[in-house]
Amino acid sequence: MTTERSLLMIADIGGYTTYMRTHRMSLAHAEVNTTRLLEKVIDAAPEFELIEVEGDAAFLSRPADGLPVDAVVSSTLEVATAMHRAFHVERQYVATNLCPCKGCSEADNLKLKFVAHIGDVATQTIRQRRKLVGIDVIHVHRMLKNSVQVPEYVLLSEELHQLSGGALPAPGQEVQQDLEGIGPTRSYYLDVADLPDAAPPPAPLSMFTRLGKTLSVAGAGMPYMLGLRRGRRTTAAV
Repeated sequence: MTTERSLLMIADIGGYTTYMRTHRMSLAHAEVNTTRLLEKVIDAAPEFELIEVEGDAAFLSRPADGLPVDAVVSSTLEVATAMHRAFHVERQYVATNLCPCKGCSEADNLKLKFVAHIGDVATQTIRQRRKLVGIDVIHVHRMLKNSVQVPEYVLLSEELHQLSGGALPAPGQEVQQDLEGIGPTRSYYLDVADLPDAAPPPAPLSMFTRLGKTLSVAGAGMPYMLGLRRGRRTTAAV
């Protein structure tokens, strides 16, 4: 087991539980669509390693020792912005395809939010899978339960926020949290809508593109419909 200082981030799809509460046909398409959204989000953060897909969220990590102190927060916000853009581009494809089921038509209700923290983590390998453990891993997961009211945000732990030196592209709002097993903490959130280039304006999609996406979703959803494939299980990370 080794220990390293890491930048930890969780990209979490908001509205996932409501979205998945639907009938069998819609559930198959909802599973396919959510998988594709998460894949686009993960692909948009090549500097980060995917540690775990946790139901509706992706837990990612990046070694922090090689990052200049004054670049840690800015790089966090930049990758969150890139992931947010990728999510909404794919979400538009999903929501505007020609399938009338709720798993497709209600994808437009999905949002993306982020929590990020910096700290020391231990690394262990179990059956060739790299896992991160430690109090800071627990910390970043506990941050998901918060009182932030805006639908899409980046929530920075106090330890991470302090590294910004107050140089943020948007105002940060303080949030008091009493994290289970950790105690009272302060975090700071930024509304993703206030970040530069967070989401591109919707581009018009041709009928050919919409038809192609519809057929793609229908084909990918068939194994779920036939019971040949199961949906992702939510992993209890902490």
